[in-house]
Amino acid sequence: MQKLEITRPFDGTVIKEITLNNSDDVERAISRAYELFQDQDAWLPSHQRLAILEKVVHLMSGQIEQLTLIAAEEGGKPYADSKVEVLRAINGVKLSIEHLSQIKGGQIPMGLTESSQNRLAYTLREPIGVVSSISAFNHPLNLIIHQTIPAIAVGSPVIIKPALTTPLSCLKFMEILKQAGLPEGWCKCLVCDNQDSEKLVTDPRINYLSFIGSSKVGWFLRSKLSPGTRCALEHGGAAPVIVAEDAEIEPLVDSLTKGGFYHAGQVCVSVQRVYVHESICQVVAEKLAEKASQLIVGDPLDKQTEVGPLILPREVDRVEEWVNEAIDKGAKVLTGGKRLSSSCFEPTVLLNPPDDALVSKSEIFGPVVCIYSYNDRLEAIKKANSLAFAFQASVFTKNLDRALDTMKRLNATAVMINDHTAFRVDWMPFGGRDSSGIGMGGIGYSMEEMTREKMFVIKSSALI
Repeated sequence: MQKLEITRPFDGTVIKEITLNNSDDVERAISRAYELFQDQDAWLPSHQRLAILEKVVHLMSGQIEQLTLIAAEEGGKPYADSKVEVLRAINGVKLSIEHLSQIKGGQIPMGLTESSQNRLAYTLREPIGVVSSISAFNHPLNLIIHQTIPAIAVGSPVIIKPALTTPLSCLKFMEILKQAGLPEGWCKCLVCDNQDSEKLVTDPRINYLSFIGSSKVGWFLRSKLSPGTRCALEHGGAAPVIVAEDAEIEPLVDSLTKGGFYHAGQVCVSVQRVYVHESICQVVAEKLAEKASQLIVGDPLDKQTEVGPLILPREVDRVEEWVNEAIDKGAKVLTGGKRLSSSCFEPTVLLNPPDDALVSKSEIFGPVVCIYSYNDRLEAIKKANSLAFAFQASVFTKNLDRALDTMKRLNATAVMINDHTAFRVDWMPFGGRDSSGIGMGGIGYSMEEMTREKMFVIKSSALI
């Protein structure tokens, strides 16, 4: 049996050693999930699913501290932010309970033509079938909730593959599901390598794929799906911000600091490219650099830490290379710019890196924010829209007309006005367009996507 060591990103110490699942485990999980879905007599009634989810909320609420420590230790997100993640995860289960009563069909009009007389037609929504979920490391509990709970709520069996760097939160959640009374086979965690997990994508018994990760991997996996398998892909971006000359500077800087350096920038909608009107660019850049330089970087289990490590040492190497390339090409470092250790990188603010630098054209996924000066708003928007990524964006201004016009012109699935790009609540639609993904997340939206519509038509001479 192959073993996997789970280590702390901050110092590399081993947290736990677990056994990897293999291809036989994958086949058993798919077979069991498929058997459950094919046998409608084995389907869990709605009231039973609701009771299980209510028990999950109760159990998670009693283990907040433990769940927080597991997530912070394996994922590297600071303790305070990890606690917020756990609370969000609990609320995500509550949202699924609330939304379940909204999964419904409707009446289709009949009798509008002679051939449709004496008929009644209705639609209903059924579980889509076996759901396969492949998750990412940066929210080791909340992403698991988003990729399993909607399926469980609507009655679809689900198999979840957590990131190999952060499987412990998922395994703990599996224990909670079992304690809550979820029968065997309805939610299975598989900790396996990419080769053994390929079947979770290609097998024709998979009805729906939920993938969170890089665009390169996501679009490749989509090309491997069996005919008829639906999917949702959530990739990253290089989130742009447009700052007008009338923006309020102090709240703007506070917001950009949070949106840019939360979880060391390892968020798919982190603030990355900030286009600031030339009349206030220098002051905004300097104030942001000052704020960033004051952030406490360190051990995520230390409750004073504000910025933790990157997930792997090689990510520190990559961020360092990208920053150095930008500097070599003319970017000015206002703060940071260097590694602090093999796992931590200084919160960094770069001024006017060139458009062809990697920090300007690719997702950084690290604690780096780039500031660009502009004098023409439409040109700034054009640059903001110039990449293949399109996820969340934001605009800062006190002028409502300017805010709405900028919102309309930005290529994004969501535009925040006077707030940072990383804002999210779990009942809103969340997902990318273009290279940033396909399909929409958010608890309620995922529940809808994990069902499919069926229509039935009643014909009777007694109908008018």
